[in-house]
Amino acid sequence: MSDSIIVKSKLKEIVQGYNVGGDLADALDAKAKELLSNAVKRAEANNRKTVMAKDL
Repeated sequence: MSDSIIVKSKLKEIVQGYNVGGDLADALDAKAKELLSNAVKRAEANNRKTVMAKDL
């Protein structure tokens, strides 16, 4: 697995009272990376070097 941007201990804090499946962090990590990649492409399309919330 590549470097994860999701912190599993923080994920467990957020979903307190629920069990966390072993594959949840990996799936969330993949989704977050996809969102960020698309945001970078949008910023580039708008001739910006700054990725902003509106790029999501």
